[in-house]
Amino acid sequence: VQLQASGGGSVQAGGSLRLSCAASGRTFSGYVMGWFRQAPGKEREWVSSIRWTGGRTYYSDSVKGRFTISRDFAKGTVYLQMNSLKPEDTAVYYCAADEPPTNIYYHKPGSYEYWGQGTLVTVSS
Repeated sequence: VQLQASGGGSVQAGGSLRLSCAASGRTFSGYVMGWFRQAPGKEREWVSSIRWTGGRTYYSDSVKGRFTISRDFAKGTVYLQMNSLKPEDTAVYYCAADEPPTNIYYHKPGSYEYWGQGTLVTVSS
């Protein structure tokens, strides 16, 4: 499994960015795909997850209502639309894949077997 994250950049507070995670290497039926972030000096933090089959989504309280996760079957890509960005959203964002059988701990980094490289998001005030 290969995951390629892209779409990071620098924006002002209140702005938007869309991150992409291109997944390849196998079919992802039954997988849970997740986004995590890590700010300097802080632990990796769960942001959002989506079940590839069925499309059920999950969000951390810190991004609920501002971020939207989605997937495109044809392109094999997971997206994270980030709106109303805040300076505290500044971090390196990582996409990850949890292969089946999956569990309910989609918010824990240890549940994911595959990780992409990070993409940096910087939000200035």
